[in-house]
Amino acid sequence: MLLQWNKYAQRLGDKGFKIMESLLLINDPKLNGTAITLELPNEGSKLDFEKELNGLLGHLKGHLHNHDITIEIIVNESIENKRSFNDQDRYNRLHEINPNIELLRSTFGLDLDA
Repeated sequence: MLLQWNKYAQRLGDKGFKIMESLLLINDPKLNGTAITLELPNEGSKLDFEKELNGLLGHLKGHLHNHDITIEIIVNESIENKRSFNDQDRYNRLHEINPNIELLRSTFGLDLDA
């Protein structure tokens, strides 16, 4: 489920829908049977997410071959966005996405202390 969730988010990002992509990736959804629960940080995010909910549901139902899937959105204003705060955190996140970044850094003698 999470793989298809992330693929859909990436597809939206590639089409230029960066806000929806970030909402999908802001927090990992929780799966309980056929119910998916996603926590969002505020009511505005929930409204933006609900506008694109049918497209996401269609994608998940089709790719997972399960038409019983439902998505519940919970507003939790106390959650923190998963964002990097310093250069080392950003580098570690990029390294998770693509380990070849280390080759780039070492090839060009790049340092995180700028």
